[in-house]
Formats: sequence, C-alpha cells, structure tokens
Amino acid sequence: MAGSASEYIQHHLQNLTYGKLPAGYERADGTVLQDATWTLAHTGREASDMGFMAFHVDTLGWSLFMGMLFLGIFRFAAARATTGVPGGLQNAVEITVEAGVVTLTGQTVTADAANRAETLALRVEGVVTVENRIGRDVSVATRVAPAVGELETTVQDLVRVLPLLALAVLVFMALSLLGWLLSRWDGLWRVLTPNRFVAELVGSTVFGLFVVFGLVSALNLLDATAFLGALLGAAGVIGLAVGFAVKDTIENYIASIMLSVRQPFRPNDHVVIDGQEGRVIRLTSRATVLMMLEGNHLRLPNALVFKAVILNYTRNPERRFDFVLGVDPEDDPLSAIETGLGALKSLTFVMTEPDPSAGIREVGDSTINLFFAGWIDQTQSDFMKSRSVAIATVKAALDAAGFTLPDPTYRLRIDSGALPAASPSVKTPARTAKPPSAPAKPELADATDVAPDTSLAERVEEERREVKSGDLLSEDAPSE
Repeated sequence: MAGSASEYIQHHLQNLTYGKLPAGYERADGTVLQDATWTLAHTGREASDMGFMAFHVDTLGWSLFMGMLFLGIFRFAAARATTGVPGGLQNAVEITVEAGVVTLTGQTVTADAANRAETLALRVEGVVTVENRIGRDVSVATRVAPAVGELETTVQDLVRVLPLLALAVLVFMALSLLGWLLSRWDGLWRVLTPNRFVAELVGSTVFGLFVVFGLVSALNLLDATAFLGALLGAAGVIGLAVGFAVKDTIENYIASIMLSVRQPFRPNDHVVIDGQEGRVIRLTSRATVLMMLEGNHLRLPNALVFKAVILNYTRNPERRFDFVLGVDPEDDPLSAIETGLGALKSLTFVMTEPDPSAGIREVGDSTINLFFAGWIDQTQSDFMKSRSVAIATVKAALDAAGFTLPDPTYRLRIDSGALPAASPSVKTPARTAKPPSAPAKPELADATDVAPDTSLAERVEEERREVKSGDLLSEDAPSE
C-alpha cells in the first residue's frame, strides 16, 4: 500500500499503464518479448518506453464512469426543469384573499420558494398587498422525502436507458476492437510503407481513429452530442497548450519519422553531422546516437540532424586523399611531378581508376609547392594510413632523385651601421664543407600495413546487438 499521495500516483502510473512494447524488449522480470505486445507496465521505465499511445487504465475508467454519471444527472435535471410553482413534495402553501389582501401561510422547504409565491400573488389583478407568512419546514421527513423520490425516479430512468447504454458500450468496444485488429495487421502496413517504424505509426494512428470514432458513435446513440462538442473543444484547447509546451519534442519526433523514411545514413556508417564525426549507432524517436572516433557517445537531436549538412564517408567506398610537397625553385617541377606520380602509382593500395594526379599548387619565394592526389578503396585500406604512406613514399622518391625539399627561407635586411664593428681579437671559425651524401633509397612502402582499423566498427556492432529495441534504422528503407 502507498504511504503517501505521491507514492499512490507513482504506483498507478507504473502498474496501471497499458501500452505497446516493441519486439525484443527486455522486461523488468528478465523476459524478452518475441513480438510487439500490448500489455500493462510493471515499472516506470516500461511505462515510459510505451510511448505516446499508452494510457492509464484507472484514469480512463474513472473518466468514463464520471462522464456517464454526469450525463445521467444532467438528463434527470433537464427532464424535471419547470418555470412554475414547485411541486407538492416541496411546498405546502395556503393562500387566503380578503379585500385585496393576500395572505400566504404554510411551510416550504426553501426560502426561495416562498419568495416566488409572493411574487406570483402580486401579479394577480386586484391584489393590493401580500402578507407572506410562509415558514420553512426543516423536518427530516420533509427533507428526505423529495430526495428519495428523485432517487427512485433516477433509478427508473437508468433502468430504462440501460439497454441503450449497453448498445453504446457495445458499439464502442466493437469499433475499438476492429481498429486494434487493423493496427495489428503488419503485412498490410508494410505493403503500404516499407519502413517498419512508419508502419507501426500508421497502425497506431488507425487504432486511435477507430477509438475516437467509436466514442463519437456511442455518445451519439446516447444523444449526448452537446457533451461531445464540449469534450472536443476542451481537448482542442488542451492539445494546443500541450503542443506549445512540448514543441521541441514534437519537432524531434517528426524529424525522426522523416529520417527513418529517407535514411541519409545506415547503422555503422562513418559520418560527419554538424561538424561532429563518428559512427552511427542507432536512430531513436528523439535523437541520433553516434560513437565518436575517441569512443564516446554523442546524442544529436533529430531536429538538428534533419536540418544539418551530413557528410557520409561510408556510402561511397572510393575516397581521394591529397597532400602538398615543396621542392627547390632551382629544380625542374615537371620532372619532380613525374617522379612523384611514378612513386604514387607504385603503391598497390592506390587505385588505377581513377588515376593518381599531380600538379603545381603555387610558386613561393623559397619553394615550388607540388600537389599530389590518389584514390583508395576504404573497404581495403585505411584513409589516414594510406595517406601517410603515400606522403612518405613520394618524399623518399623525390629525395632519391636529387630533388631538394627546402625549409622556408626568410630574408633579413640589416641597415648600415646597425651592427658593431667586429673585435680584432675575435676570429670567425672557418665553415667546413659537408660532403654531399648519397641520396637515400626509398623504402618499400608496400610493406607498411594500411588495412582499415575495424575496432570502432566492431564496438558499434556489439552495442547494437546489446540494445535491440528502439532503433528506427532499417536496411530495407530507401536511402538518399
């Protein structure tokens, strides 16, 4: 038993919430659902994971009961409304008229009834004045008798309306059951839309529409259309207020639908989203989860992902790398380009289609910057490793061919008289010329391991196996 109001509310929210759990969901007792199942939540986490279409059984039941009770009371009061004098069970008034003077004696249940009697007497022609001697009857029998009579009348009315009420409930349950059966027809919705998430959403929407249609039909049978109008009006106002309050959540949810329909990325794709680089773990109804290159998790709101510029490295396995090397201005740049291209083409991981390319990027004060580019297959070679090996191989080939890769040269201008005269006792040592060394032979670059690093991709796959539910990505969905 709950010890406080908050514990009571928490108990009912957790244990009396009815909704749909997806296939593969692990429940609090350790069981794993084989199929998507409508059931009662056992924990707060299960109630939260049921999503938008879940509802509280006790709240819905009390709402229906109070609604029917209100309809019964309203109908009873409307059927007995009158603008005349109250009935005999309420009032026992005696009227005496003498020489235009009206004397009112007796007893009434309420003071309002006595005042109405006096007002009616004054309206009679020839009445000069009215003496109101009506007293109030406060006896128990007088008070209880009208209530008992009204209760008997109410019971009789309820008995008469019971078949109609049963028919209304039957219509509501039949239409709701039909909607539930249609929502469970996964084959139909998968034919209409290949995306599993959208198919489930369409099924849930159909179920909700049938429930609303059943409620409207039931209230129409009970001739409670006025109540239905008030209910729909209140629901509209509440829905508008809730919509403004959860605008960001709704925006993320709609963005998740669009992303799941036209999937710009697949599980384990290497992407850059809004400047954030990593591998895609999953797409939920609220966020896109990435594993960064350093192994950390990053959750991006779907509204941001939908609007962001997305760079997908995995979609096309062919990727180009490029780099710049500088040679001495005295060297022949065309010969240097030919030498560098030959070294680049000798690498087995560099693709021949498209061919490697090279050219002069710019001519500086101290260097001629040469541009080299090549293509690799990312499924067979790692991008960073391949680029590093290519740079080292081309540099070694240029060195071996006698091309100089100079450091930047800085020109200093010294004004006359800025330096003090040298002391005659200080002698500058003579610079000994360093004998030219033989050009280094380029090492065999093919011996370097350029195989792609799959550790991060394996971690993503392992995490996807551990969490099987809540992913909106599908291999069957069309991609952009």
